[in-house]
Amino acid sequence: MQHYVLEISKYIITLFMALYTYECFAVFRFDNEERRRGIYIRQNIFMFCFHFMCYLDICIKTNKIEYLFFFAFQQIALFATITLYSMIYPRSNKLIVNNMCMLLSVGFVILTRLSFEKSVKQFLIVVLSIVIAMIIPQIIRKLMILKQITWIYAGIGIVTLGIVLVMGAVTNGSKLSFSLWGVTFQPSEFIKIVYVFFVAGILKEAEDFKTIVVSAIAAGIHVIILVLSRDLGSALIFFVTYVMMLYIATKKPVYLLVAAGCAAIASVVAYHMFSHIQVRVQAWKDPWSVIDDAGYQIAQSLFAISSGGMFGLGIYGGTPRDIPYVETDFVFSAIAEELGLLFCICLIMLYISCFIMFMNIAMRVKDKFYQMVAFGLGVTYGFQIFLTVGGGTKFIPLTGVTLPLISYGGSSVMATLIMFAVIEGIYCIRQVGGKSVVRKKMGTQQERKTETQR
Repeated sequence: MQHYVLEISKYIITLFMALYTYECFAVFRFDNEERRRGIYIRQNIFMFCFHFMCYLDICIKTNKIEYLFFFAFQQIALFATITLYSMIYPRSNKLIVNNMCMLLSVGFVILTRLSFEKSVKQFLIVVLSIVIAMIIPQIIRKLMILKQITWIYAGIGIVTLGIVLVMGAVTNGSKLSFSLWGVTFQPSEFIKIVYVFFVAGILKEAEDFKTIVVSAIAAGIHVIILVLSRDLGSALIFFVTYVMMLYIATKKPVYLLVAAGCAAIASVVAYHMFSHIQVRVQAWKDPWSVIDDAGYQIAQSLFAISSGGMFGLGIYGGTPRDIPYVETDFVFSAIAEELGLLFCICLIMLYISCFIMFMNIAMRVKDKFYQMVAFGLGVTYGFQIFLTVGGGTKFIPLTGVTLPLISYGGSSVMATLIMFAVIEGIYCIRQVGGKSVVRKKMGTQQERKTETQR
């Protein structure tokens, strides 16, 4: 009987994910949050059903009662997050909140399957992060000084990354983190957000070439420090984010061409400077020729993806533990093996719906600074997903960045939740601004009517 339940559940899990993903794009048919209410309710139902089915499989497979209690705590946390966002910020964008919770639930499921201990740690960090994130939209709405401290952002970013370069712990050949009071942080995850605020502040009125040169130098210092720390994945994200924000600020394609040329030269130089880049490129070009060494990770990742098929092998049906660093760099491959390619396609589409909503908010907000911030955070978020999925599927060389809200990593999940909260704050600003404009127009029309009557 258990075998039939587990076999059927694979298809039910994929169905709930597909239905949820469909609703992600159905949202864009309406501009009004009120008219989207039914879609959001259906999304919540599909999300909680998906979550329940996954943990039903886990409990049947393991016969451990603690998984049931862990599932209950997750359900409470996710429900509380959705409810509190609606209560505290009634004008918030519900698609962003729902997608955030759905991605977290996928992360909890796959991490519980891979390592119960790590999943519990991730859950505790998520709860703390959500509490912090609840405050962020209010800060964005109330503190106008955020637009005026451009060089403070730059100073925080450069100094913090410099401290990591000098004092950071070495992880897999890269200086990524340092410990404070027994807690390990990866500062580059948080500096991404500060960096976007800096670039937005300096480029919001980029009217002269001197300003562009100064911004490029400051952004270049961030990137160079990351390169010297051998955190090349983050360095690439910082570089692409700056280039795209520069293009949006100036509307000049020539900067894209210059950036592409600089990137090509930097890639060649980095290839000859760093031996681990040569190893990753070799593993990308032909992992089978070095499968016992440099190509082992990517080869195991490809084996996992191909063995999963369209609907996956089922939770606990595969062997994702054979992939080194599966909880961080290769979590997408573990999902493909046990939940299937159709599920992964839906997951990618879910990420894309978030990116589209970020861009939608950026285009509609009137304030140039916050418009740039929303765009920059969207690019950072989208490009990180591209690097993670692309690296795990051998589309591009592996860069070692995490899959947002799913991969194991406290700094990554906290920074991403803060990023989502910043976007929510900007959306609330847009909503209030739009309401003010409507009221102003209505007031003007009433005044004209009164004058005519007189």
